Amino acid sequence: MRCVICKMLLPLLLLWQVPALAATVLVFGDSLSAGYGLSPGQGWAALLGRELAPRHKVVNASVSGETSAGGLSRLPDALNRHKPDVLVLELGANDGLRGLPMAEMRRNLQRMIDMAQARDVQVLLVGMALPPNYGPRYGAEFRAVYDELAKRNQLAYVPLLIEGFAGDLSAFQRDGLHPRAESQATMMRTVKAKLPVK
Repeated sequence: MRCVICKMLLPLLLLWQVPALAATVLVFGDSLSAGYGLSPGQGWAALLGRELAPRHKVVNASVSGETSAGGLSRLPDALNRHKPDVLVLELGANDGLRGLPMAEMRRNLQRMIDMAQARDVQVLLVGMALPPNYGPRYGAEFRAVYDELAKRNQLAYVPLLIEGFAGDLSAFQRDGLHPRAESQATMMRTVKAKLPVK
């Protein structure tokens, strides 16, 4: 009789020991989040996935070269497919590097924020900075877009993804734009500190 009871209780005990999946985090960015120039698993999003497992699931839907317009066109499918609880929105750097109008970038990012919030998805906005050669005025306008959107929408916010090493050229790959593998853990910790899940 005891063996029969044990067999009945064993599946329940196994379920009790496996932690429930608390949240799905969707990382939606460009090459900075896609791990450009790195080996698979070296990027900050992959490191975040390992850091949060097994409690939370991290899905990286980032695409190298992506602009805010490209992200806007892809986001509906990504939300439908992955059904995230949290959207880590890291886009806009390529808009700035291409000299695109800030009003267009702001509008695209706002529409993505609206789209996520309409589905009760929490948004963590991740900002960037442009290289100094783009000029102080354009660089300031670029940074201001993120500040304004974060404040207006009351978002969790990382003002600068490369915080802590932005001025250290040795922390970047030869192109001077993409952080090296050794810098990814710093980026991961910067994002994790503002992530609305623990």
